[in-house]
Amino acid sequence: MPIEIKMPALSPTMEEGTLAKWLVKEGDTVKSGDILAEIETDKATMEFETIDEGTVAKLLVPEGSDGVKVGQAILLLAGEGEDASAAASAPKAAAPAPKAEAAAPKQEPEVAKAEAPKAAPASAPTASGDRVKASPLARRLAEQQGIDLKAVKGSGPNGRVVKADLANVQPGTAQPVPATAAEAPKAVSAAPAPAPEGVPHDVVKLSNMRKTIARRLSESKQQVPHIYLTVDINLDALLKLRSELNKGLESRGIKLSVNDMLIKAQAAALMEVPVCNVQFAGDTLIQFHRADISVAVSIPGGLITPVVTGADAKSLSAIATEIKDLAARAREGKLQPHEYAGGTASLSNMGMYGIKQFEAIINPPQAMILAIGAGEKRPYVVNDALAVATVMSATGSFDHRAIDGADGAAFMAAFKRLVENPLGMLA
Repeated sequence: MPIEIKMPALSPTMEEGTLAKWLVKEGDTVKSGDILAEIETDKATMEFETIDEGTVAKLLVPEGSDGVKVGQAILLLAGEGEDASAAASAPKAAAPAPKAEAAAPKQEPEVAKAEAPKAAPASAPTASGDRVKASPLARRLAEQQGIDLKAVKGSGPNGRVVKADLANVQPGTAQPVPATAAEAPKAVSAAPAPAPEGVPHDVVKLSNMRKTIARRLSESKQQVPHIYLTVDINLDALLKLRSELNKGLESRGIKLSVNDMLIKAQAAALMEVPVCNVQFAGDTLIQFHRADISVAVSIPGGLITPVVTGADAKSLSAIATEIKDLAARAREGKLQPHEYAGGTASLSNMGMYGIKQFEAIINPPQAMILAIGAGEKRPYVVNDALAVATVMSATGSFDHRAIDGADGAAFMAAFKRLVENPLGMLA
């Protein structure tokens, strides 16, 4: 019997992906650990390796195919001693995908029936009498949060509502949510305007990553009430300490960047002001007890946020080593899902581009992101006297549903103090 190699789930939210490139051809012999293909998910383009051994009998999905569902057979592998040509002519292995699709409706009515007394809004039929397509987990979460699934635009296969679609929907909506929230996804899916006539142009197909960025950030900006708080920070003490630390770390081949020290300062500030280290979850707040900092890294075709886990408890040298490795592998598309999923807060630094100040969009379901501008020489009051100092502007974007303005201000004050007195974050 040929072995079916199926489309893997390469990220926690992945339900389908693009088979960007085959790295094997029919007739090739592969062993465990060999790379079969490059697969584009909603997060990144990643390599897919096999755990099986055998001969590639047939490539079932053409290179460049979009919307290949997780669990769908993409390749037939002939086992040891098996005729590859015979395996290739075996009944097509793409059947598992439709079966998985067919199995879902059977399970959903059972869940809906058992939960009907509580989840009437979530399982109510549409105006046409059809049920809302949603995963069992999405139905259960909708019931718990009082969300009407009819008002949620699904991002799963065939418009199916999945868990990720509920992240920023206003909880407690037994009826369709207000128009501003209900129509948010429409801004992304609206019919595109045609290019101006006569203007030379190219039409570039959006990657899965770019589509996801467009959808998530549109939803964040439209559904999450942002509040912005900006402080100016004197960097001179931090730059002096960085220079001294780098001299001591030179023998170990480690070089600290300003960004490494800002990651540490943000994590320490979140520990000082824990009311900002939270996540909005409907009628509850999730309070985190460590600071996992998602660091925005620009890669070809998009943006990815590898996570420095437990940054509050790590040394500066450990943060520098980790973020260097994460950023390098992010640009190569080699991050593992657990390395970019999660995070309790984010940091985005555009200072290296000379940007003086900007306001970053919150990355749901997080409740805050720190936007770092360039350090530049400015007139600044030092010890009650006007002087010239290296000053940067930092802007915090906070989810006002979860974080009050005063709490956000306390966080920004703590961050400013730690950066201006950097020995405090090393204690």
